[in-house]
Amino acid sequence: MSTDKFISAINSSYSPTGASIYLGAGVFQGSIVPEARVNLPLRMMNRHGLVTGATGSGKTRTLQLIAEQLSAAGVPVFMPDMKGDLSGIAAEGVANDKITERAGALGITYSPSAFPVELYSLSGKLGAQMRATVTEFGPVLLSKVLELNDVQSSVLMILFKYADDKDLPIVDLNDLKKVLNYLSEGAGAAEIKEGYGKISTATAGTILRKIVALEQQGVHQIFGEKSFDIGDLLEKVDGRGVISILNVSDVQQQPAIFSTFMLALLAEIYQGLPEAGDLDKPKLVFFLDEAHLLFKDAPKAFMDQIEQVIRLIRSKGVGVFFCTQVTQDVPATVLSQLGNRVHHVIRAFTPNDVKDLKETIRTFPKSAFYDMEQQFTQLGIGQAFITVLNEKGIPTETVVTHLVPPSSRMGPLSPTEYQQLLDQSTMFAKYKDTVDPRSAFEILNERVQAIRQEQEQAAPASSPRTASRPARQEKSTFEQVMTSPVAKQVGRELVRGVFGMLFGSAPRRSSRRKW
Repeated sequence: MSTDKFISAINSSYSPTGASIYLGAGVFQGSIVPEARVNLPLRMMNRHGLVTGATGSGKTRTLQLIAEQLSAAGVPVFMPDMKGDLSGIAAEGVANDKITERAGALGITYSPSAFPVELYSLSGKLGAQMRATVTEFGPVLLSKVLELNDVQSSVLMILFKYADDKDLPIVDLNDLKKVLNYLSEGAGAAEIKEGYGKISTATAGTILRKIVALEQQGVHQIFGEKSFDIGDLLEKVDGRGVISILNVSDVQQQPAIFSTFMLALLAEIYQGLPEAGDLDKPKLVFFLDEAHLLFKDAPKAFMDQIEQVIRLIRSKGVGVFFCTQVTQDVPATVLSQLGNRVHHVIRAFTPNDVKDLKETIRTFPKSAFYDMEQQFTQLGIGQAFITVLNEKGIPTETVVTHLVPPSSRMGPLSPTEYQQLLDQSTMFAKYKDTVDPRSAFEILNERVQAIRQEQEQAAPASSPRTASRPARQEKSTFEQVMTSPVAKQVGRELVRGVFGMLFGSAPRRSSRRKW
């Protein structure tokens, strides 16, 4: 094969008539060919995609350059920041020898640029607080976060069904605990048994322990009000799409929480946006980094929800890109929905690695220009095998691509710059304070008080003999909850948490927050 044939083949595959993202130039026989330009059509970005590669292969910078060009084209982007180093997108890049060399090899001029960025956080410390109510999260996703088994998950679904039927807003974890205690131990036990099925004390106690454990991890503030408005992800500034970055570097020890939260956010986007059909460019592109965390030990109900959202959200004008180390991290049912693929180097050090490599190669369109198995293990940093969908929905020629360097800073903002960005953020101010609406906690407290008053009024008048004795003081609602069998079952968990703090574990705050 000659270089001219290579250029012709690549240009016929990657020269869309409409707007596109320039990813880089093709590599042929070890040489970068600037004339073989690799472009991704904007109108095909809602066909979803996959970015994979070994650690240090350049996946994060690939996401950065795609996000930059989407923003420049007026498309908002949402992306998680796993290591806390994507905030630099808000600042201009700085040319150095490596960047200048890469730009020269591609035949382009490096132009530093900053992009509009909004910083978010699940803790509220590193950006605008992202929250969702427990009701918005739903029983399936909450079961994943709490690591419940099938029986416990079914009980949680009963709680949600009861709350929906009785107009009990479950806003935060305190609401959920209150409903759980009311239906398993309190006045609602008989009602739930008759209409929905009995909730055993043992199962309720297990669920309550897991809720308490979640609170001890210090991330309970993601449940409450003010709930995040998905419309804030669609903002534009001077015609450029805002890049919304969720900094999760401070909650990396709870991977199930932030990965499930991102799926909950994606599901909310799907439910909230109107049908759009095929657009010239997507309304929003949503990146899911460290995607393997989303699928790890996921129950069938959870997987079904993922597949449904990915399959249907395209019609809402939203594209979803998964980012992980190997293709096998993503289930086949999800992979079948992905049309655009960027694969960085695969390290084949073990028999399993070799097997994964061979399986990945078989999923690519065959190429007359490469020995795929050999080439995959020899890709350099910032190089990747690419195949996308052209404007007719046909997979393009598989090509090794020397990727474009990002125009923004490839590293985090300084602490001063980061704080300045937060101080200027309207979103940080909007979601900073929690709201405590009237919800299940207050409603059930009022119901319990009303039942107690009715019982007191219906009781016979006390005899002279008993009247002389001091009346026994009624227990407060708090005392009733804390002395109930369900609460006693979590006693050892609470003590263990206290001892953990005494012997050097990081202290955890526990306060009632709304989302």
